[in-house]
Amino acid sequence: MTHVLSAPAWPYANGPRHIGHVAGFALPADVFSRYSRMAGHDVLMVSGSDEHGTPILIAADEAGLTPQELADRNHRLIVEDLVSLGCSYDLYTRTTGGNHHAVVQELFTGVYENGYFVEQTTYGAISPSTGRTLPDRYIEGTCPICGYDGARGDQCDNCGNQLDPADLKNPVSRINGETPEFRETQHFFLDLPALAEALGAYLDEREATGLWRPNVIRFSQNILKEIRPRAMTRDIDWGIAVPLDGWRDDPAKKLYVWFDAVIGYLSASIEWARRQGRPEAWRDWWNDPAARTYYFMGKDNIVFHAQIWPAELLAYNGQGSKGGEQHRLGVLNLPTEVVSSEFLTMEGKKFSSSKNVVIYVRDLLSRYQPDAFRYFVAAAGPENQDSDFTWSEFVRRTNDELVAGWGNLVNRTASLIAKNFGEIPPAGVLTDDDERVLAVAEQAFTVVGDLLGRHRQKQAIGEAMRAVAEVNKYVSDTEPWKLKGDDQRERLGTVLHVVAQCVADLNLVLAPFLPHSANAVDAAFGGAGDVAPMPRIDDVDDLEGGPGYPVITGDYTDVPAWRRRPIEVGTPVGKPTPVFTKLDTAVVEEELERLGL
Repeated sequence: MTHVLSAPAWPYANGPRHIGHVAGFALPADVFSRYSRMAGHDVLMVSGSDEHGTPILIAADEAGLTPQELADRNHRLIVEDLVSLGCSYDLYTRTTGGNHHAVVQELFTGVYENGYFVEQTTYGAISPSTGRTLPDRYIEGTCPICGYDGARGDQCDNCGNQLDPADLKNPVSRINGETPEFRETQHFFLDLPALAEALGAYLDEREATGLWRPNVIRFSQNILKEIRPRAMTRDIDWGIAVPLDGWRDDPAKKLYVWFDAVIGYLSASIEWARRQGRPEAWRDWWNDPAARTYYFMGKDNIVFHAQIWPAELLAYNGQGSKGGEQHRLGVLNLPTEVVSSEFLTMEGKKFSSSKNVVIYVRDLLSRYQPDAFRYFVAAAGPENQDSDFTWSEFVRRTNDELVAGWGNLVNRTASLIAKNFGEIPPAGVLTDDDERVLAVAEQAFTVVGDLLGRHRQKQAIGEAMRAVAEVNKYVSDTEPWKLKGDDQRERLGTVLHVVAQCVADLNLVLAPFLPHSANAVDAAFGGAGDVAPMPRIDDVDDLEGGPGYPVITGDYTDVPAWRRRPIEVGTPVGKPTPVFTKLDTAVVEEELERLGL
């Protein structure tokens, strides 16, 4: 058994999440986590809502709310959406909680005491109309290095170089188009050059494993070439206080939202352990060198997870060129792999809430089955290249693959058993064809499991559905509906027993992808309907005495093993109802009209 940390990116709480967001972080992490639990690993899946930073202030002003009120509202919406999708977090929490603040300040203090923070005078971007600091990502201009028009204030997506807003040519605010003013201000900078050698060695070691996706490792190594100190404090009144004398009580100085957000993986692990009544249990995933840690996100967050977060960890550990002391939390593990997806577009357009080019998670789930969307993301999502969500493709894949393939196999198998036996029949002598199809279904555990362990989810679900097709072909070839009469009853029972075993096998194989339907299929064949434990929402008290809040949690300890479970002869099987809903092709025009496309 290996301790596996599954760390989906923290969705930003300035509004509800759309399907492009969850396709990059939540669903790939959940598929991996569910598989890893079934494979016998001790999985801790943690994340939460990212609630600090200027965009929250802007959204709160627009909504006529305080930042905390906005965060409270959107945190609950995001929690409800992720639970509806079936995302099996051990703990989904938030960054405004007291535990998170304490852990972030501990990390800052450790990095500071080890000498990896340098205080510098710099220029901060200020909105002339509001006097408020503009975050780096809310400033756009021309890249001074490659000349790309549309570079952000923190990095250029064209050449990948790290930038400062003051470096941009012709900078403008993305909020209102005005030209920002740059004023002198004092900030703490993370001394990335003092960590560059250690970061380079870490990335080279990761590359040698051959596990990281090529685009992620190349991008991560390239950004080391122009590495320089990066500001980790901001002129803002919404965030976590800087835990130093002369800064702690300054209402206008807070920690950079990206410094605190990535620490959330650690703080959520600590919060989970405290809520379990085992306050040191988190160390199994963070201090044990044998533990494995996987971070899931979209490609726009690679720099923060493959450079900034490892740098913070190295600095806290005292493993940069300046050395350092070990601190209270011990030597913390660096990411085993940064699992970054590409972008999901919609009907050929980039998602944009302001332009109504958006499908929010809860809107989609109000009309369609969550597993239909989960299937689409697994089969056609942005795993290793940008992909496009279209309603026509969503309908096609749902009807032609999910309903006509897996749904059809489940339904006709259960119907034939219910009609002819009412229970799982015994198997007689097996033919070569029986043995062959049973081997196909059982082998899917090995083939699909190997791919899931290497984050090849698109290929994995393709192999699972190939096995489904093989079993469907076996049913068509054996034609059990033609096996009538007493002299053929044993053969009929054997065929249906074989198919029922294959369905049971493939249901477990598909459970990480399709947890809702996995439980429905299990129930249809006389099971308890609990092969894929589901998350729940708990309203909890803040550990440090602040206001309570909702979290996602669940009990995922009782999961079936990732291997064949022999079906039990005599288990009652009743007439089934379809597991999946076939979609009317009129859905396409209805949804396009709803979007104004």
